[in-house]
Amino acid sequence: MIFSLCILPIILLLIGFPIFIVLLSAVSVALVFFMNVPLAALHQNLFGSINASSLLAVPFFIYAGELMGRGSVAQRLVDFVQAGVGSVRGSLGVTSVGAAAIFGAISGVSAATVATIGKVMYPAMRKAGYPENFSAGLVTAIGAIDIIIPPSIPMIVYGAAAEESVPRLYAAGIFPGLLLSIMLTAYVIWRAWWGGFGKGEPFDSKNFLTATGRGLWALGAPFIILGGIYGGVFSPTESAAVAIIYAAIVTRFVFRELSFAEILGAAASTVFFTSQVIIIVACAGVFSWLLTVNQVPATLVAMLNGADVSAWQFLLAVNVLLLVVGCFLDPLSSILLLMPLLVPVVKALGINTVHFGIIVTVNLAIGLFHPPFGINIFVAQTVLGIDVMKIYKGIVPFLFIYLIALVIITYVPEVSLLGVRLLMGAP
Repeated sequence: MIFSLCILPIILLLIGFPIFIVLLSAVSVALVFFMNVPLAALHQNLFGSINASSLLAVPFFIYAGELMGRGSVAQRLVDFVQAGVGSVRGSLGVTSVGAAAIFGAISGVSAATVATIGKVMYPAMRKAGYPENFSAGLVTAIGAIDIIIPPSIPMIVYGAAAEESVPRLYAAGIFPGLLLSIMLTAYVIWRAWWGGFGKGEPFDSKNFLTATGRGLWALGAPFIILGGIYGGVFSPTESAAVAIIYAAIVTRFVFRELSFAEILGAAASTVFFTSQVIIIVACAGVFSWLLTVNQVPATLVAMLNGADVSAWQFLLAVNVLLLVVGCFLDPLSSILLLMPLLVPVVKALGINTVHFGIIVTVNLAIGLFHPPFGINIFVAQTVLGIDVMKIYKGIVPFLFIYLIALVIITYVPEVSLLGVRLLMGAP
């Protein structure tokens, strides 16, 4: 059984098999050679794993983000933030952070933010004299905020895997996302002053009002999504469906940028991406079932209890583990693969599972731009058309900022839980 649970998956991952084949192969080998269980259990658990209404929010949010990302939404958000920033040194860099945070409250897909905001902000920063490495590193790193600020697709998947409330996770992600945005903004301003670049334009109230008017429809999406959830109007899944209708109306009839054919094209892209997510969810669900029936989580809890591991030591080990895993696996695969093992331990140690969900999300957000295989690095390379080594050099200071924020979020639970208390009552 050790072969199918541990050795075989590692071998297949090293060879380069897709994660869903790795998980499905491990379960198939276990059922055929090591367990006296009918093979019908395989397809029953495959379909049972995706039979969760909360997972419907995944394609809905992806589709809404696709629609809003295909028009001028990014440019309108950039214009709005830049008009508000004014003469702050490093204003274009600050605008990049602010626009990414707002776009993250629409999309929930990190790579989409890197591509959409990067196309607008990288050329503008380079034209204004910003260093190439700094500009590339900033554009690559800001996309990670996208999966921390709600709505976040990894949080939806974590909620399904850990049987945790998605609205609570969304509420918990607000202040960590703001913390990261503030820390990135502070670094950008300091770096601009130290490097002598990025002098901003004076604040112009007329320009700000014009930019606000142009960006008002784009800014409406986050208010509808989050306001609807915490106002008790609809659930996260329903809010995602409403976001699609809103995005379609805005891009087709208000901005007049997308044709009906392009709206259908966005739907096709959504189906393709969703299928990649759902097949991983299904196979990970079967693997989770295999671990549970073989009492692997219970054994792990017993081992940690016997070793007298404290909560802070466990969280430190989890951070190291997730940072390593995040370099090689995407956030959804990492969550679905590890949560069946880690969540029982978290509960046994008395750690709040909402707080733990934010820790997991921040770790895996770092993995999105962590060398050598962070997906945002390669998205930025494709979109910006620059050498990957320049991106590697540029992201180093931003990586340290995220790691400092991770330590704060890990060991100061109130950063995450304050949002839950303010919006939903005590967790």
